[in-house]
Amino acid sequence: MQDTAKYLIHADITADGVVERSDVVGAVFGQTEGLLGDDLDLRDLQDSSKVGRIDVDIDSRHGQSFGEITIATSLDKVETAILAAALETIDRVGPCGATIDVDAIEDVRAAKRREVVDRAKELLTQAYDESVMSSEELVEEVRQSVRVEDVTEYEGYPAGPRVTDSDAIIVVEGRADVLQLLKYGIKTAVAVEGTNVPDAVAELTRDRTATAFLDGDRGGDLILEELSQVGEVDYVAFAPPDRSVEDLDRHEVMAALRDKVPYEAVVNAETPREALAATDGSATPAPAESTPRRSTAPEPTTPDAPESPTGDGPVESGQPDADAGDAEGSGDEQGDAAEVADPEPETLRGHVAAVIEEPTGRVRLLSESFETIEEGDADAAFELLRDADPVPSAVVLDGSVSQRLLDVAAQRGVDQVVAADTEEFVKQPTSVRVRTADALREVVD
Repeated sequence: MQDTAKYLIHADITADGVVERSDVVGAVFGQTEGLLGDDLDLRDLQDSSKVGRIDVDIDSRHGQSFGEITIATSLDKVETAILAAALETIDRVGPCGATIDVDAIEDVRAAKRREVVDRAKELLTQAYDESVMSSEELVEEVRQSVRVEDVTEYEGYPAGPRVTDSDAIIVVEGRADVLQLLKYGIKTAVAVEGTNVPDAVAELTRDRTATAFLDGDRGGDLILEELSQVGEVDYVAFAPPDRSVEDLDRHEVMAALRDKVPYEAVVNAETPREALAATDGSATPAPAESTPRRSTAPEPTTPDAPESPTGDGPVESGQPDADAGDAEGSGDEQGDAAEVADPEPETLRGHVAAVIEEPTGRVRLLSESFETIEEGDADAAFELLRDADPVPSAVVLDGSVSQRLLDVAAQRGVDQVVAADTEEFVKQPTSVRVRTADALREVVD
């Protein structure tokens, strides 16, 4: 009956003597019998399930009894009110005089509605607060899942999808490090899976420009030592002391890669991290006077020639100094390096090399003459483009072009966007030319 009840009658009872529950129930049935006619007879209503059981909670103290009567009904409001009023006509319970006062008639549906409202409030404040994501969070969630799915293998070892065809690779310790770099758009990492560097990875470092990006602990030192013995390391970067690459956020990863140093700078240090700490944090991959480690050409020397006062080389030897010889012998490779290192490239290709080919996590807004208007973090690309003054002609982004960024580029009149990669577009404006760095490189080549 409780499940189908619409109303609850709450009444207080006071008896001048000690009575029990059975006495109260008997008084209710006995003294209301025939009072309200056949249609509202309490026993008949119970038999037809229109009235539920009579609940009595009674307690005796100091020769008196006090309690509460509760009756559930599925009658309408008027019939329930009549039945409640009939209870107040009861003046005796057993041998004792008694008084019954109806305290309230409760609408069970209203109580349920209050429960529904309270539960709805709880769901809104707890469940939805934890699950609802903004548009940017949804995009980032999907983007990260795609990057994780991009994990491939190189000769059985975890690697990013660009390891096999990229000119530069990043050697890390384990699969978790590869996944972390993929989250930040770096697709050229390969893992050695422990301190025992596999032959496949060692051989790969001999053919590519290799950066060792290792944990900031003793294990990272050991991997670098073995990697330098079985392979060839060009640059070195470490996570902060006692931290792992897989624990770094985007800013820390990009900062560590920007601050990498040539292997020659760390080879003679007591610990490699001391050499990194001694640098000025420059983002330039290597000083101009560093001789590439793979170069086997001997340096021109003139033992008897006097030195210039500045120590830059022989004064009248008629021979180019060692740095000049290296520069002339390096050909196109030196030209490309100069373009990357140039703080203000003069071509779109130069800006792409500076921003994307060396992972920077940056975005650069360019004028029609390819001069830098503004530069900032790639995560803030939308805000920078939205607020840029003057309006840029081109955007170079070390990250993915989202639909949101493409829309604001079209609204502001940007001519072209070059990025590390692109997302799936629902609608692509015809006024904005979108290319990846790889596509631009193929056109230039």
